[in-house]
Amino acid sequence: MFITGHGDIPTSVRAMKAGAVDFLTKPIKEADLMRAIQAAIAKNRVAMRERAELGELRRRLSCLTPREREVLPLVVSGLLNKQAAADLGISEITVQIHRGRIMKKMGASSLAELVRMAGTLEIPLSLAR
Repeated sequence: MFITGHGDIPTSVRAMKAGAVDFLTKPIKEADLMRAIQAAIAKNRVAMRERAELGELRRRLSCLTPREREVLPLVVSGLLNKQAAADLGISEITVQIHRGRIMKKMGASSLAELVRMAGTLEIPLSLAR
């Protein structure tokens, strides 16, 4: 929150880019200040929850074996097990086993959920096809 007695547009732009939730000029009405404080608290709660979720996803990712980490981008890129197997030089059954273990270790109940997790973790999609 940024509070000033002499606000101008460049200053307000800088404050907002620096992360200010609101830009208030004096004199401040109590209702406006309370609204800005509540908005800042709500934004902080969301940010804390997102950081916690990201930390948990990173923890789950760290439980994957090196081979599972190779299979993950192929799976979330939409490759068929057969295509992923050919890309890695392993059998299709082995890819299926890794895929199942990845789903379990990541706590994903569906491929769509696994794709969302990979996006959150910024796992690059595979270009192999």
